[in-house]
Amino acid sequence: MAEVTIALNELVPHAYRHYFNGRPDRPHYKVRRYDFGASPLFLPLVRAFLDTCAAEQDPDFRYLFTLIGSELANNSLKHSRSGLPGHSYTLLCERHRDGLRLFCRDDGVATDRMTGVGNRRYLDADPGGLDPRAETGRGLAMVDALASDWGDNGFPSHREVWFFLAYDFEDSLWPFLR
Repeated sequence: MAEVTIALNELVPHAYRHYFNGRPDRPHYKVRRYDFGASPLFLPLVRAFLDTCAAEQDPDFRYLFTLIGSELANNSLKHSRSGLPGHSYTLLCERHRDGLRLFCRDDGVATDRMTGVGNRRYLDADPGGLDPRAETGRGLAMVDALASDWGDNGFPSHREVWFFLAYDFEDSLWPFLR
């Protein structure tokens, strides 16, 4: 097929365009959800979505929320079937009185068997991942250090990773890194 250049906002249905405008003009949402396609070319749209979810907060919060959320989206593309043609992943943001929680649901990895509730395999942050010389493991180490809390559902066949960022940066290393 021929390649064309198109503005990313043209791919967003009109009813959802306010999810990406970067303005706090609709701050009283409880939940925002959007499905993103399998291409890394959609990552600017992901960042616009995340920045708009946090639009009513100060610039540090917006930056950090967008940074951590972008890492989860990138991990979905890189480490799951969500990065394959025809697949997708979902970002769901919940607004709470003390912070924002973001869920990233991807298409998981192909497994030989379904993981039962008793056999869950949870993700762990690499303790050496924040070392500047580390070649792998930096993403979840960053999430672990900068988010107030994070976790996953333990099912590799349909992974859901989440993080919570408190408005006051409680339990985040961010205040010490600025």
